[in-house]
Amino acid sequence: MKNNAIRTRQTLAGIGLALLIAGCGALPDKPVRATLYDFGPGVAAPAAATQPPAAALPTLALAEIESNTRLDGTQILYRLGYADANELRPYGQSRWSMAPAQLLRQRLRDALAERRTVLGPEESATLARAEGKVPDTLRISLDEFSHYFESASSSVGLVRLRATLIRGGTGGDRVLGQRTFTVRRPAPSADAPGGVRALAAATDAAVADIVQWVDQQPRQ
Repeated sequence: MKNNAIRTRQTLAGIGLALLIAGCGALPDKPVRATLYDFGPGVAAPAAATQPPAAALPTLALAEIESNTRLDGTQILYRLGYADANELRPYGQSRWSMAPAQLLRQRLRDALAERRTVLGPEESATLARAEGKVPDTLRISLDEFSHYFESASSSVGLVRLRATLIRGGTGGDRVLGQRTFTVRRPAPSADAPGGVRALAAATDAAVADIVQWVDQQPRQ
């Protein structure tokens, strides 16, 4: 009787082990982690002798960049211009490290700060309260940020944004200038890494254009 009980327990244990092994074999593979991208470490600043000293340029406030809701996430988006240019499609396993508007603002602030003091919205408000000084404010609206396929074998990084420079005063705000920038840079490959490189290059070109445009606006 005792031997029968022992054999029964051994049999049940064997069945349980077999089920466990079978269950483990049926477990799904680990989910594939999305590859994260940003614009890279940036380019070296120009030699100091080739640009005016920061003190010669007025302080500037850089507002948070606005964008349409489709660009609020971290998906890397592309368009098939030769098929349906109205449809935005996401790359499945590739993501930006943060929303494009945040990446753009970071890049733009770094570039502007090479030549002048750049404040965020809160810093600008603090300065206004403490010293009664209101720096000009640069507002950016990001309208397009996609890997655009002109054909199955030819694609570009497409960036379109609108820059507005605003001067505050006792009589209210007034627009000093506004301009739309559209920049395309060729993609080295027809995939997410190629689109990332093209968009990073297009962003850097747009940032350089914005910095030059801001420097040309009337000073306080």
